[in-house]
Amino acid sequence: MPLNHSLQGERDAYLFREGTHARLYDLLGCHPQPQGGASFAVWAPNAASVSVVGDWNYWSGEADPLQPSPDHTGIWQGHVPNAVIGQAYKYRIRSHQGGYTVDKADPVAFSAEHPPATGSRICELAYDWGDDEWMATRGMRNSLEAPMSVYEVHLGSWRRHDGQFLGYREIAHELAAYVVKMGFTHIELMPVTEHPFYGSWGYQTTGYFAPTARYGSPQDFMYLVDHLHQQGIGVLLDWVPSHFPTDEHGLAFFDGTHLYEHADPRQGFHPEWNSSIFNYGRPEVRSFLVSSGLFWLDLYHLDGLRVDAVASMLYLDYARNHGEWVPNRHGGRENLEAIDFLQTLNRAVYREFPDTLTVAEESTAWPRVSRPTDMDGLGFGEKWNMGWMHDTLAYMKEDPVHRKYHHHKLTFSLVYAFHENFVLPLSHDEVVHGKGSLINKMPGDSWQQFANLRALFGFMWAHPGKKLLFMGGEFGQRREWTHDGELEWWVTQQQGHGGLQRLVAQLNRVYREAPALHQLDFSAAGFEWLAADDAERSVFAFLRKAADGSPPLLVVSNMTPVPRTNYLLGVPLGGLWREVVNTDAAEFGGAGWGNLGGVEAAPVRSHGRMQSVCLTLPPLSTLILEQRPSP
Repeated sequence: MPLNHSLQGERDAYLFREGTHARLYDLLGCHPQPQGGASFAVWAPNAASVSVVGDWNYWSGEADPLQPSPDHTGIWQGHVPNAVIGQAYKYRIRSHQGGYTVDKADPVAFSAEHPPATGSRICELAYDWGDDEWMATRGMRNSLEAPMSVYEVHLGSWRRHDGQFLGYREIAHELAAYVVKMGFTHIELMPVTEHPFYGSWGYQTTGYFAPTARYGSPQDFMYLVDHLHQQGIGVLLDWVPSHFPTDEHGLAFFDGTHLYEHADPRQGFHPEWNSSIFNYGRPEVRSFLVSSGLFWLDLYHLDGLRVDAVASMLYLDYARNHGEWVPNRHGGRENLEAIDFLQTLNRAVYREFPDTLTVAEESTAWPRVSRPTDMDGLGFGEKWNMGWMHDTLAYMKEDPVHRKYHHHKLTFSLVYAFHENFVLPLSHDEVVHGKGSLINKMPGDSWQQFANLRALFGFMWAHPGKKLLFMGGEFGQRREWTHDGELEWWVTQQQGHGGLQRLVAQLNRVYREAPALHQLDFSAAGFEWLAADDAERSVFAFLRKAADGSPPLLVVSNMTPVPRTNYLLGVPLGGLWREVVNTDAAEFGGAGWGNLGGVEAAPVRSHGRMQSVCLTLPPLSTLILEQRPSP
């Protein structure tokens, strides 16, 4: 980092005012200096005075005043000779507005006090990274053609020891070993950006440049990422530029004015989350947010950002009734400033870190979310397929006897599957707030519930799109997720739960090894229906195809508890079709129905093909078969 962190260069000032500065963390915040002390810089354009208060000056507002930058950017800056690493600090801001005075945490602080304390901490971000091999190859691992199976994790409730949090370093080895064992390619961390209320799960962020102190220091978090990378695991961060909490020490009403948020509550207050909405039309706010996003990719080697609540950013009337929102300059409901910000963010990410990934949680039919900005897209690499998630869970909740009337819920996703680069998410949102766990969404007795969930996972892993599964789902935890305790690991010793866990590991292995299951996830050339309309028997059959010319895979799901023998399907190739996944296998807790490991294609015409296979479809199951040429 440069030794002088003030915005003194014309280019810095220009980019800051333009809303495209992507490295404010080099310039703002607190930076210890080699000659001693620390430099401080904070944006507070409407302040009458700003001083640094902290442990070294007994929180005196008179000891260390800052001076306004001569470039009129609204930056206050200065050097504090007595400040040392590890000390807590805030900015005491006195506003022009009626003498309003407040102590604020540093918006660009790199470390924070352990909650419930709300101060910032002076720190350095030096770390000796050991992930050179990962960093050299991650572009290939994050490419759209690569397998991507993501394990979503909340660090505070994945595992605990004696009821206490595991620190970043403590959890690193356990988490990495488990993810490797289960075969996931990436993890996605629910927000670790500093947040005052633990129960917000990180979605009410106050520290956009600081990993939460609940689990350790910045270097501890770097160690976690470093160790995961050394074990071949990518790390995505859930990042929240859509809103922020109104805590007094945070960004709200920062310098006695609505600096980061809109003043008009119809634009600046989020009624659904009781939080403030960023003013994306203010260039300095855009620079702040773009810099925050790139900071995690730069200083922490993270492999991508999952951007939360994009729909709430795109629509001015999101969660609002008539008369509670302000139309854009054309009279429409689209948030033009937010669109510009998201495009600016994605351009910056792919310009500076082209081997990383941005993923949008966007729940509407907004067009071209995952298309380049020069094609009038938002520029994301991928988008969560919320429509697939809703339709699929709605279908699976139906009693199998009624599923024939809802057959289209599982086929409809293929109508639009290739309009975006989709991720199929079964995330934390589906197992909270009274929604119940995944296993408890399934109908029937305990055996049928597990069989249903196994069939769902088989269908999901074979369906076009990358995969995401929230922790606990992989072994069918029955309790709805709670952030106040660890997962119910003890149930994995039981047959049903342990079998489901083994199935997910097998699905991940096959998914990673079979080019047909991931190379053409985002192209219609990688998918072909064989049986899309067998609603009466609730059977679905399709082919997945590879880009490299390797043989296709045959996928067949039977979504009723009735075994179906002599089920004829036309196939493109003769030879042996070997079962590589049978979700009803005894090792996964199933009944053991199947095809004795495989079936030979016969020269019988079916489904417009000259070869066919005659299958036994186990009850409530998904089969994945690969073709092996006859000797």
